[in-house]
Amino acid sequence: MRKTVKKIIIILLDIALAVYLVFAMTSFNTPDESGRICTKVAIQIEDKNSNGFLSSDEIKNILVHNRLYPLNKKITDINPRDIEELLMRSPFIKTAECYKDQNNHVSINITQQLPIIRIKNIKGEDYYLDERGGIMPNTRYVSDLIIATGSISKWYAKAYLTNMARVIMNNDMWNNLIVQINILPDLGVEVIPRIGNHAVYLGSLPQSKNAAEREKLINEFINNKLTRLEKFYKYGLNEAGWNKYSYINLEFDNQIICKKQNKKK
Repeated sequence: MRKTVKKIIIILLDIALAVYLVFAMTSFNTPDESGRICTKVAIQIEDKNSNGFLSSDEIKNILVHNRLYPLNKKITDINPRDIEELLMRSPFIKTAECYKDQNNHVSINITQQLPIIRIKNIKGEDYYLDERGGIMPNTRYVSDLIIATGSISKWYAKAYLTNMARVIMNNDMWNNLIVQINILPDLGVEVIPRIGNHAVYLGSLPQSKNAAEREKLINEFINNKLTRLEKFYKYGLNEAGWNKYSYINLEFDNQIICKKQNKKK
């Protein structure tokens, strides 16, 4: 009996010693933050040279306005999670990561929600769409994006124009050539190229209640229309002249209907 008790005591002492050593090592390796002050804030923004709207100053202003900018604050008073949650409220931010290091520095890494098209409809609404169809409010920044005008509801913009804009952006030629999309009252689609003095009518975008099917149909539709337009530019307008026509109709698959420019009197 005594041997058993003694053995149990030895085991308990071993456990207590192990716990103490773990605690001691953890305490030794964990620096004391109580007297440390943040001396530097590093803000890194990915894709800042693309069509994004954010800058380091913008991020700083958001944090200063909400009294969360960490510079000159005690390290113990800085909560990276609070900073991340605040920044993620912005429609322009996709991800936000914040952490403290051993040098009393705070790093903030941002990835942006990039706009793919600007909407300016007949109701006077002015906003951007990101690649997921999310609405981004207008800002004071001017971004070199295609502008969509005309009879555009927010539902139509998100469900249809987002898909169309993605197709155009994925083609370097059309992304550089097309400057405007115009939606007619019957939802017919016109595109305005950067060169020439004409509009191109594509017809109406194919409709579907299923998002995946709708994306596939619009992708095929736009690629087909723009491939035909590319061939017409190459074999037609290069010889006839870029300013010969005022309107090019690609609605029907078996023909291209062109309207000539009015001759000057």
